[in-house]
Amino acid sequence: MIRFTEVHKGFGPKVVLDGLTLDIPEGKTTVLIGFSGTGKSVALKHIVGLLAPDQGAVSVEGRIVHELSPEGLAELRSQVGYVFQFAALFDSLSVEDNIRLGLARRGLDRYEIEDRIRDSLALVDLAGAEERFPAELSGGMRKRVGIARAIAFRPRYILYDEPTTGLDPVTSAVIDELMVRARRELGVTGVVVTHDMRSAYTVGDRIAMLYHGRIRQVGTIDEIRQTDDPVVRNFIEGRPTEDDRRLLEGTPS
Repeated sequence: MIRFTEVHKGFGPKVVLDGLTLDIPEGKTTVLIGFSGTGKSVALKHIVGLLAPDQGAVSVEGRIVHELSPEGLAELRSQVGYVFQFAALFDSLSVEDNIRLGLARRGLDRYEIEDRIRDSLALVDLAGAEERFPAELSGGMRKRVGIARAIAFRPRYILYDEPTTGLDPVTSAVIDELMVRARRELGVTGVVVTHDMRSAYTVGDRIAMLYHGRIRQVGTIDEIRQTDDPVVRNFIEGRPTEDDRRLLEGTPS
């Protein structure tokens, strides 16, 4: 289990996380939704120790992330696949070599690496794309390579940061299916950051809304769909609250 316990994080005077508490259960996909700038991606980075909390703690399987030794942190990261918002591929490397790079650092032999590259690309329907370069791929294909790279690590957890941002509805649906497939066939625990409620309803087992740095509501898909919380309801229906209008107009609330 991944657990956030009263996590606070700020950057200068800006408070981003303000007492975030959330449990992410094993074998499920938890979707983290919320307005832009509410700290969803910041929360993800705490899971792999890219950021440390100012107060509180994030634990993975009972290990407090910011207290781990460098060796312990490296071992934790070996269990976590991270799918970045814009795929984060190296333009000068082929698809195959983008995936190979991280695997080679783990000391795997050549045959194991080749098997993992082949299997992960097949899982995202990109078999035969090994020699292509990122510039030759569509945005959706680059996202699929990013997922393949994460899967190739054989992780216990996969973190997805805005996986459907910038994609058309059809391509977004393909990415959603790949996330569902990864959970179903690999048994991974997923954490998905997204603004896309269609995607959230498709891939999630649970949805948690982050608002003003803490969890406003967490529940099943049906519980979120049927919520009577006005803030959550306005968000999922795409209707701004009075606070949101003030922010857009630059008026203090």
